[in-house]
Amino acid sequence: MAAPKEDVAALRRTYARRHRLGGIGLYVLAIGSALIAAGPFIWAAITAFKQDSDLYRRRNNPFVFNQEPTLAHVELLFQRTAFATFAWNTLWVGTLVVVITLALSVPAAYSLARLDRPWAGRMSIAIFFVYLIPPTLLFLSLSRLVVALGLQDSTWSLVVIYPTITVPVSVWLLIGFLKTIPKDIEEQAMVDGYSRIGALLRVVVPLLFPGLVAVVVFAFTLTASEFIYALAFISPSAEKVISTGVPTELVRGDVFFWQSLQAATLLVAVPIALVFNMFLNRFIAGFTQGAVKG
Repeated sequence: MAAPKEDVAALRRTYARRHRLGGIGLYVLAIGSALIAAGPFIWAAITAFKQDSDLYRRRNNPFVFNQEPTLAHVELLFQRTAFATFAWNTLWVGTLVVVITLALSVPAAYSLARLDRPWAGRMSIAIFFVYLIPPTLLFLSLSRLVVALGLQDSTWSLVVIYPTITVPVSVWLLIGFLKTIPKDIEEQAMVDGYSRIGALLRVVVPLLFPGLVAVVVFAFTLTASEFIYALAFISPSAEKVISTGVPTELVRGDVFFWQSLQAATLLVAVPIALVFNMFLNRFIAGFTQGAVKG
């Protein structure tokens, strides 16, 4: 019996060794993937504080400081451009677009998902197809709308235009999510005395929170990154948002202020990334559960 026991012990050691090696390999793969994904941000963080002579010398390593770092390019960003104004414009435009998107998409999605109209399915597909229309095809009609409202060269034009992009996909997302919430919950609330609107606000909306987080993140990031409309409809520096203000101010002819551009990238990306990670689990839940059809 000694031989089988020794064989079992040897097999256990072999499996334990394979398990450890597999775990180490998985961690190495995860760390390597994370470094590859974070590579552009690491390069941007280093570049933002490099001196010109360090950045433009070919033999220098781009991922280390070959010379002493400097804050001169960050100071240039704030002192010689209207970066603070761009950031403020982006923030309030994004906030208003998010509010408008929620105000329109929640009741629209609820009516299409809950009221059992025969045309609800076709209407849902039509709304989503609106999102698939390229922005360039809508440019002329939206330009006429902006002119008719007298919003040329004003950030209010973006507040009017951006919901045409964010609302359709938000409605589609919330429809899918609402179909995962049992109707019995709101029907019970209506039996208890709530109106349909009261049941929506007090019962359904709290259960919709992961989907609402997904809509908020989607709408704000799309608003902050959109370029075509912001470039076409706004010329004054005081009215520009980050997506157009930073490149137009820091790319002058064939001169690129690379360090300041990278500093602006970090100052925009880091806060959004922190907020995104705070709600990451709910954001994923919103997209995954919203993709399930009841």
